[in-house]
Amino acid sequence: MKKLYVGNLPYSVTEEGIESLFSQYGEVESVILIKDRDTGRAKGFGFVEFVSQADAEKAIELDGRDFEGRNLKVNMAKPKEAGAGGRGGDRGGRGGRW
Repeated sequence: MKKLYVGNLPYSVTEEGIESLFSQYGEVESVILIKDRDTGRAKGFGFVEFVSQADAEKAIELDGRDFEGRNLKVNMAKPKEAGAGGRGGDRGGRGGRW
């Protein structure tokens, strides 16, 4: 797995800022910041994918490091589970009570 989970990010962070930080450890393939669907505001976490597995492993050194006043949480991303995500769970997106 070449993808890292990055948490405890400041809400003001940009994908470019994260790429600049992580590119010190190797070639970054992609940066995805998770944003609130309704407001578009960053949720404080995201994912960084490296071209090389070895570079991703080196970048875990950033775990606990101060970044814009916050201590980063960095670890290998867990594989996405089938059926995960979306609204409404197994209620078909209806919301409310059954």
